[in-house]
Amino acid sequence: MSPATKAVFELVPYLLAFGVGALIPRRQGTLERVAIGVVAALSLALVRGLWPAAADAATPAVAPPEEWPHLLNVIVFVPILGALFVLFLPRQTPALLRRVTMGVLGLDLLASLMLLRVPMSRGWHFQYVVDWLPSFGIRYHVAIDGVSLWMVLLSTVTTPIAAYVSFGSIKKRTKELCFSILLLHGAMLGAFVSLDLFLFYVFWELMLVPMIILIGVWGGVEKIKAAYKFFLYTMAGSVLMLAAILYLVWTHKSLAGYATFDYLALANVVLPRTAAWLCFGAFALAFVIKVPMFPLHTWLPDAHVQAPTGGSIILAAVLLKLGTYGYIRFCMGLFGGPAWSAAANLAGLAVGGGILYGALVAWRQDDIKRLVAYSSVAHMGFVMLGLFSGTRPGVEGAILQMVNHGISTGALFLLVGVIYDRRHTREVREFGGLAKVMPVYAAVFVLVTMSSIGVPGTNGFVGEFMIIMGTFVSLPLGSHGGLQAVLAAFGVILAAVYMLAVVQKMFFGPLTNPKNAQLSDLNVRETIALAPLVALIFIIGLFPSLFLERTRDSVQVVLERYTEGRKSFQEMDPSSTVARLLPRRGGALETGYPEPPGQVDAKPPDPSTPEAEAALDPQQGQP
Repeated sequence: MSPATKAVFELVPYLLAFGVGALIPRRQGTLERVAIGVVAALSLALVRGLWPAAADAATPAVAPPEEWPHLLNVIVFVPILGALFVLFLPRQTPALLRRVTMGVLGLDLLASLMLLRVPMSRGWHFQYVVDWLPSFGIRYHVAIDGVSLWMVLLSTVTTPIAAYVSFGSIKKRTKELCFSILLLHGAMLGAFVSLDLFLFYVFWELMLVPMIILIGVWGGVEKIKAAYKFFLYTMAGSVLMLAAILYLVWTHKSLAGYATFDYLALANVVLPRTAAWLCFGAFALAFVIKVPMFPLHTWLPDAHVQAPTGGSIILAAVLLKLGTYGYIRFCMGLFGGPAWSAAANLAGLAVGGGILYGALVAWRQDDIKRLVAYSSVAHMGFVMLGLFSGTRPGVEGAILQMVNHGISTGALFLLVGVIYDRRHTREVREFGGLAKVMPVYAAVFVLVTMSSIGVPGTNGFVGEFMIIMGTFVSLPLGSHGGLQAVLAAFGVILAAVYMLAVVQKMFFGPLTNPKNAQLSDLNVRETIALAPLVALIFIIGLFPSLFLERTRDSVQVVLERYTEGRKSFQEMDPSSTVARLLPRRGGALETGYPEPPGQVDAKPPDPSTPEAEAALDPQQGQP
């Protein structure tokens, strides 16, 4: 077969997918149909790109693609530099500001897709290390593994959608809006790829500023209260986490003789039991506030309700995941002993205060957006339960559910914003029979609802099923695991109750409110924003192994360190107040390990010099 013929045959499936996607009934014009056709073709490309190659003994093994070390720098700093560039554009050109913002986010998305070219094997990928403040042991150290990979991609996919939606409904202070979205995007990405704890903390705090601006400037009636509440809750946990980081660094310096903030080195520090519990509590508090977990969840409904639609999408899709990601990376990675010991109690809190309480409170809400906000509390309870289980299916399911929640709940907040833009109310009693006047909107809302409650075939089912199965056989949870798994399964039923109840009240029955009689269906902007999320619901639901395969090795590493940390913690004498430093493991997992000052730059002596000969031959030069 000639190269031209082969290229044609390879192109045919994408053309067919584009044609099928474009064969929707004409509503808003050609642009809508073309956009859906493009999403269909890209969905096929994603599945084919992630599909594992067939093993063939006759075909020689192909070396993995070369990793460009600056790729993560591009992904993190393109939006940050874009935010600074926006400040120099005139505010009198809102269209230009929007185009520049979408161009920067689109470029960042394309750059992040290059991460998928490299298999996520054991160890760190796309690693880049350079000294930043060497006198303090601070380095610019970034890398990804199978855990952070999907968090980066979730950010680069959902943030452009949130910005695109925001530009359709927010018409004031466009320059500040573009700056806030780009800066927030870069800070979130930086937190996901940082392996230096000082660098992580800088990005962690940097996220606060643009999110407070989004809520406080473009929010609802009580936006200032919600912004301050979000700030105070997050700062309370962040300050304690900073204190724990500094204690770890001081301990490492006393043991190894040099200071470092690097995660790889601090993971080898075994603290005395009391200090380990205090540091674990400080880190865990910062992360469970961000998740959020009961009873530290009260900032979330207010922030969601008052935030604009784009802010709610980013908050639900990405910002909450920094809490769960932080728990995997730092609580389980640095403090395996306390994390293991506290797992059963924390899992009970995740089930009772998260899954069940969140579902029951959501059931009683009249405001649709507040209902979706409390549903986030319930769904994130599932994620934390999977992490507390400490099992491979539980942790893999939790990572997958982090992605699923970002897609489904982000789509729900987008849909709530659609109806709010038309009616300027979110009260469920104001609606009824909307399926008669907004059939496409109703169909998409029902589809996303099925995803949210975990109907088989959609993305929500696989993650929750794996979490429940992992909880049932969990060793850290002990005899409580079976009961907690059953209660979590009951939470799935409650989710179906409150979500299907709101669907029935809003879309079916008679059209009683005359204000709803003339509502317009989804417009082109809203359709384009929803199309990729709907496609991902089915891609993950039908082909979950394509996503789980990339996390498998990294999850195994997380669980190995988790188990080793527990063993080291148990071997520590309860009465001891002296920390100890574990020996280096070596291998791919410690590539980039910080060396003592001067050791890296030390050069071997020239063997031709007399000094070198004397060093090699102790007898030389002796009388």
